[in-house]
Amino acid sequence: MYSVIMSIFIATSSTSHLDISYKDEPITEAVKEDYIVPFVGLIESRKVEELISSINNKVTIEPINAELDEKGNIIPGKSGQMLDQSLFKEQFYRFLYTKQLSSMEVPIRTIYPRVDGELLDSIRDNQISEYVTYYNSGNKERSKNVSLSAKAINNVVVFPNETFSFNRIVGKRTKEKGYLPAPVIVKGELVEDIGGGICQVSSTLYNAIDRAGLKVTERYSHSKSVPYVPPKRDATVSWYGPDFSFQNNYQQPILIRAKAKNGVVTISIFSSNNVKPLKREVPEAIEDLPREIEVGE
Repeated sequence: MYSVIMSIFIATSSTSHLDISYKDEPITEAVKEDYIVPFVGLIESRKVEELISSINNKVTIEPINAELDEKGNIIPGKSGQMLDQSLFKEQFYRFLYTKQLSSMEVPIRTIYPRVDGELLDSIRDNQISEYVTYYNSGNKERSKNVSLSAKAINNVVVFPNETFSFNRIVGKRTKEKGYLPAPVIVKGELVEDIGGGICQVSSTLYNAIDRAGLKVTERYSHSKSVPYVPPKRDATVSWYGPDFSFQNNYQQPILIRAKAKNGVVTISIFSSNNVKPLKREVPEAIEDLPREIEVGE
């Protein structure tokens, strides 16, 4: 009985508009009839959800995680925001059901960063692993790709039982992101492709992770040997192909610190002082690289 009365009430209420604003600036307008099924009086829930999605896209600000600078100092994170969808829907339905609302300020909900300064401070000092590889810094295209991908994984925090995916964190390697064409290995052959060189970063990360005793969940070797890590110690990655991933099997978050500078890739793993890593023996990389590093992936 209630739903029937409500449907009749909606159907018979007069035409009205709702001015929707954010920080006192108009962002959109809603017309009541656009959200009511003609002759039936029921609410078009799909259109309401589309409106919510559209407004959320306009007001959302992603939070920024705290991170460490090159000297190890903490750069504080920043909170973000998004539309409080439940409260918005409650107010919007009041507009549809009654004549009591002609304008509204969109309700906002704070989004806190996953990683704040306090968390970073608790895991930044206890280094549980490190691995170093070397590259020819004279190869500008490859060096740029190595540097960009190392920067992408730097300061990433992996929580207990969480799985890290290299492809997910680094993202697609594109010209728009600054990646350059450089040789890569495809089925045993060297070919030019955007982002050539990033496999050195994924391989360095693999050895650092393995040395720390973390659980490797996905890893593939190149179809031919590479010169920057010992045999069978590489981890090839490709946006449309192999990925490198691992799981944090410790009960504390871990922090990845990565940098590529002057021909050296250094990846260090940190965690809480409470972590007692089950370290594995991992052979060191050769510092004096053969000349084929100039064309290798």
